[in-house]
Amino acid sequence: MRVLKLKDVLSKTGLGKTSLYKLVSLSEFPKPISLGLRSVGWLESEIEAWIQEKINVRDQQLV
Repeated sequence: MRVLKLKDVLSKTGLGKTSLYKLVSLSEFPKPISLGLRSVGWLESEIEAWIQEKINVRDQQLV
């Protein structure tokens, strides 16, 4: 299990910080986990599943 920091999540998804947190607040993106007093991270597996879901939606629209 790997935990990604914010900059890695932004890089992996192509999202901006504001967009990412907006999606989290709408429950449309995985919620971060607390790593300490002022540190959060995301499970890489959840981020990859979110990206795969976006790919699946795209592919269904092509049919």
